[in-house]
Amino acid sequence: MRIGIDIDSTLHHYWDSFSAVVLERHGIHLPYEEQETWHIEGLSPEEVSEIVAATHSGAHVSDAVPYAGAVEAVNRWAQAGHFIHITSHRSTDSHEVTTAWLDSIGLQYDELYCSFDKISRCRELGIDLLVDDSPVNIERAIEEGMAAATILHPWNREVCARLPVASAEDWPGLETALEPYFSAAA
Repeated sequence: MRIGIDIDSTLHHYWDSFSAVVLERHGIHLPYEEQETWHIEGLSPEEVSEIVAATHSGAHVSDAVPYAGAVEAVNRWAQAGHFIHITSHRSTDSHEVTTAWLDSIGLQYDELYCSFDKISRCRELGIDLLVDDSPVNIERAIEEGMAAATILHPWNREVCARLPVASAEDWPGLETALEPYFSAAA
C-alpha cells in the first residue's frame, strides 16, 4: 500500500505551537477545544500565514513531540513494505528542518514533500491512503479515490461524521481502525 501522511496535527500536536505564537504576537487566546475551523477571529489570512510560516521553522519544528504511538505505527507500516510518503503544507524552505526532525524522531519514510498542494503529489504517486487532519484534504483525497484517515480534532469531526474516514482519538486507535485497509491490501 502507498500511504501519505501529514505532519502537523497528524504526527504531532501542532495546535500548542500555533496558539502559543498567536498569543505571543497578537494576544489572542485560542483554546484547542473551540477550534472548529481554521478561521481565527481577529487575524487576517496574511497574519495566519505568517504564524504558520514561523511555526514551520527552527525550534518550533525541532521541539515538536510526536503523538504517542505515531512513530511506532508508521515504522511498522514501513517495515511491512508499505511506501511512506510524508507530506506537509509547508514551504520548501522548511524541508531541511523537517527532514532533520523526522530523522531525529526515528520515523521511517520513503519521501518527504513540502508543498501547498499535497493532493496533486499524492495523485502523482498513486497514494492509496492519506492520513491528514485537514477537512479539505480529507474531502479531496476521497474525491480522488484515496482512502482517508485522521486523528480526530474539533475542526475535522464533522467531515468524519459525514464521509467514510477511518478516525480515532489517538494513534493506537487509528492503527486499529486501519487494520481492515491493510488486510484488504495484503
